[in-house]
Amino acid sequence: MPTLVLSNFNVFCAVVGGFVTLFGLVSHFAKERLYMSEPLMAVCAGVLFRHGTQWLQPEEYAFNDEINLEVTTLDFTRLALGVQLVLAGVQIPARYLKTEWKSLAVLLGPGMTGMWVASSLLMWALIPNLSYLHALAVAACITPTDPVLSNSIVKGKFADQNIPVDLQNLIIAESGANDGLGYPFLFFALYIIKYVMHNGEGQPQTGGGHAMAYWFGETWGYVIILSVLYGIVVGYLARLAMKYSKDRDWIDHENHVVFPVVLALFILGTCGLIGTDDLLACFVAGNVLNWDNVYRHDTIQDSFQETLDMLINLAIFMWFGAVCPWYEFLHNDGRIPLYRLIVLGLLIIIFRRLPIVWLTSSKIRQCQNLTHTLFMGYFGPIGVGAAFYLHVATEFLHEVQVDEHVREDAEDLRKVLHLVVWFIIMTSILVHGFSIPAGKLAFKVSRRVERFADSHPQLAGRNYYRRGEKRRRSLRASMSVSVSGQSGLPQTPRRVWAHESISNPIQLYSDVELGSGESESNLLQKYPGPI
Repeated sequence: MPTLVLSNFNVFCAVVGGFVTLFGLVSHFAKERLYMSEPLMAVCAGVLFRHGTQWLQPEEYAFNDEINLEVTTLDFTRLALGVQLVLAGVQIPARYLKTEWKSLAVLLGPGMTGMWVASSLLMWALIPNLSYLHALAVAACITPTDPVLSNSIVKGKFADQNIPVDLQNLIIAESGANDGLGYPFLFFALYIIKYVMHNGEGQPQTGGGHAMAYWFGETWGYVIILSVLYGIVVGYLARLAMKYSKDRDWIDHENHVVFPVVLALFILGTCGLIGTDDLLACFVAGNVLNWDNVYRHDTIQDSFQETLDMLINLAIFMWFGAVCPWYEFLHNDGRIPLYRLIVLGLLIIIFRRLPIVWLTSSKIRQCQNLTHTLFMGYFGPIGVGAAFYLHVATEFLHEVQVDEHVREDAEDLRKVLHLVVWFIIMTSILVHGFSIPAGKLAFKVSRRVERFADSHPQLAGRNYYRRGEKRRRSLRASMSVSVSGQSGLPQTPRRVWAHESISNPIQLYSDVELGSGESESNLLQKYPGPI
């Protein structure tokens, strides 16, 4: 007799597959007409299927163990970021890290430091009973810009119409590089917390010198520098192997296209085994793979990478919507009131990145005007990278123990991290996800209001007439013809207002002087009107 088998695997496949199928049917309309981002819709779906229908049960997938759930989320973020960063390295132009090193150095040096300090000051001011050192640790998690969310901003119809290609490439390169460079900011605070605060209680060695030795030796030497060298070597060998195989016609088209993806998996696994920075290694390897622009040229017409990228993005953000601690935002034992979280989230969006980008914009070649600077400063989204560093910090704090229990200050910081970072991630997804649709809607509404006022001036009021008169005077001045005949007649007539009466078409060309030699009949034949 047939029976329902409501296993977690069956339900998960049905829910995720059903959502992606339905989303695919309206994806072009949603993204190109409504300008809605994939991450925002995926998060909404995750919230609906977890808290609305109860079809997704992340806790059960992790066997109802909080640490297992954290490890699962960490591995999921590593997978999504690793694939995204290799693809980002491949997508930017050849030798980009070499040719645009000045702009990248400004964004990765003073830029990231400024974002870190600004975020920490806001958290220190708004989160009750939070030390500045703890604020530095929390701020480090949200310092990197997210490559997944950045990719959704710089691709598509809106980006093609409004964002210069140079600026798109810079945003992709910066988000790829700074995601791997978050370790020094995070572990600067964590090592001091572990070895200096509370006199390093529970640790065999204590003191600031020991903390800085770990920071310089392990974080900068082993994690950052080793990962860069490893990415260069792997990317270079992969490029040579690809060229050798192509020259002998050993590799087929399918494996050629999927090569960066499997390379990302290899780097994630090997870097994880030796404990170095897999994110930075993935980005560097992707850029070195495309150093001569051959791979990018060969696969530019193929959409497999974008398709796989889309599937991973939908899956990771559905997972975020399901595992995000929504309940704790309202009920956290009074640790951080909701209104403070909201204010903090909005201030982070505005002041985390925009001031430092504006201050350094003169050194960034791609920021050619104020509009570019504002766009670059505003769209620095916080997403998968922040979740990754959140779980890296949580994993580290579990090891700060006294008598086989997590030290009290480390446990307090872990709870603040969990609450604040998740809230800021969701704030960024919502604010940045709705920014472009809201901007487009406001622009269309203003245009329609202006057109309505043009056609119904009697309803627009006295102020509108004054503005209209100024516009008409300006138009007349720009369209006037000099007596000496040095200026020609305007190519387009001025607007005819609804309350005006035009008895002669020549009036459309205001202040035209006929003393230049042309008769009125000639002008009428040359510029028939009204239109």
